[in-house]
Amino acid sequence: MNLAAQKQWAPLRLANVLSQYAVWAAGSLLIASVLLICFDVVARKFWNFTTGGADELSSFAFAISTSWALAFATLQRANVRVDVLYQKLPLKLAAFLDWLSVVALGVFMVFLTYYAWDVLAASWIQNSTANSTMATPLWIPQGMWFIGLAWMCIVMTLMLARSSYLLVTGDIGALQLLCGVRSAQEEAQEEAANGERLIQSEREQVKA
Repeated sequence: MNLAAQKQWAPLRLANVLSQYAVWAAGSLLIASVLLICFDVVARKFWNFTTGGADELSSFAFAISTSWALAFATLQRANVRVDVLYQKLPLKLAAFLDWLSVVALGVFMVFLTYYAWDVLAASWIQNSTANSTMATPLWIPQGMWFIGLAWMCIVMTLMLARSSYLLVTGDIGALQLLCGVRSAQEEAQEEAANGERLIQSEREQVKA
């Protein structure tokens, strides 16, 4: 992973580790929901039986896994950015726009998390349940969804603090590694590293 800028600062290094665990949990949740839907389809087809909540649980899983994956995607610079003009800009201006993108995303996440808390609090106070046969208390999935958004806000705070420091000190290279647009060379290097890991794994399986 190209995390040189993050490795220079322990809080971001820790945030990356925790975010990686969160994205693994999010992926596991999605896989579990897929398996539940598959079971529901097969049971309905052959045994005339249904769990009665696969669609509801899968929608909850999708929302939760999305919020839990946000921080890791941002730390890995996997979020989509339009870079048609970015590649032609002077280096310092591009670095300033990188910093500005962190500010804009951070502000957006704060507002989103604030209103998510408002929804969660209302569901808790009113004891709201899903309009389904399961009648799931809505504060449970909404609370898990909110946790992912809150963690994203914490990560954005760390990224803003670090990127501001790098911008002021003029460390443009580290700033771009932290929050800049991924270059084609970086993506190619990452794909090559993934290929090497696959080859190594296949060799180990052959030896076994």
